[in-house]
Amino acid sequence: MDFALTEQQELIRKEVAALARNFSLDYWLEKDRKHEYPDEFVKAFAANGWLGLMIPEVYGGAGLGVTEAAIMLHEICASGAGTSGASPNHFYCFPPEPVVRYGTEELKRRELPKIVTGETVMSFGVTEPNSGTDTSRIQTRAEKKGDRWIVNGRKVWTTNAKHANRILLLTRTSDRDPAKPLRGMTLFFTEFNRKAITVREIEKLGRAAVDSNEIFIDNMEVPEADVVGTVGDGFYHLIDSLNPERIVVGIEAVGIGRAALERAVQYAKERIVFDRPIGKNQAIAHPLALALAQLDAAELMCLKAAWLFDTGRPCGREANAAKLLAAEAGFQACDAALQTFGGYGYAKEFYVERLWREIRLYKIAPISQQMALNYLSEHVLGLPRSY
Repeated sequence: MDFALTEQQELIRKEVAALARNFSLDYWLEKDRKHEYPDEFVKAFAANGWLGLMIPEVYGGAGLGVTEAAIMLHEICASGAGTSGASPNHFYCFPPEPVVRYGTEELKRRELPKIVTGETVMSFGVTEPNSGTDTSRIQTRAEKKGDRWIVNGRKVWTTNAKHANRILLLTRTSDRDPAKPLRGMTLFFTEFNRKAITVREIEKLGRAAVDSNEIFIDNMEVPEADVVGTVGDGFYHLIDSLNPERIVVGIEAVGIGRAALERAVQYAKERIVFDRPIGKNQAIAHPLALALAQLDAAELMCLKAAWLFDTGRPCGREANAAKLLAAEAGFQACDAALQTFGGYGYAKEFYVERLWREIRLYKIAPISQQMALNYLSEHVLGLPRSY
């Protein structure tokens, strides 16, 4: 077994780390305070060619894999950008994946180059208020009218909807069949038509720089050319991106944990209480050391899962375990960091409270810890399905 990064992967790590660290912790503090989208950050990554990391070369991208995307997103998070910086770049890796795999050649040539340059800002419309994890029960409908589809419905937790000009949208195109509940859904990659879509932002715990929204779709016309893949198989076209997303979400959590740990270690060396650095106290040092070990272990699981996916091997077990372990490790690292700062950890000016708020999302999304455990208990251990 070879655990070393390739020369290209090491170059990606170094270059992304340097670029991301050009944006200070104060930059992210202000974006969080003002609820401002990090346009400057996204444009810098676009200018340096990072938005097209997973887009095939024929469409202007780099044509690289999940491993390289994981390295990029880890370094963004480890810089202190957190999920405020990771989410915009994350959206250039995974919502496009079904388009890359299943879109028509016309759709790919029309849309993928604009993703690479950052001209396209994407949103992702899957989750609904009354369906949650049970995607088979979505109610947003698309009905065929001549050469167009008419879409009506409602989505929730739609990231980037305030800024997006395109949306990857999952709809029902036929009634739910209890025998085959995941069939009859169709995926569109289409214009975010603000004449037909009303956006209501959701105020939330963290990641204020990147908006989350409820959207209401009223008689939106979608051309046939914007259908992704086969009508009725939209959910199955999404499946290919589920494991990779769990992998990179896991390694994002590791990166956020490392950023918090870096801040806490520096503070523990400098903060003098009772005439000694607080880092001399095992009550401070041991939680930080444990956080380091847990982050290291979670990162290895994430990279193993990414390697399996990139080499065409099954990775459901590893992807779910990576997301599960990394979300826990990242949260524990941020919590230990905040505790290290004591009362100052609660103050925004010391930066770790933002990371602590942001990391909590990773125990919920894109699947909850409980759903990851459900997958492992049913599909790996062979236990009876619990839901």
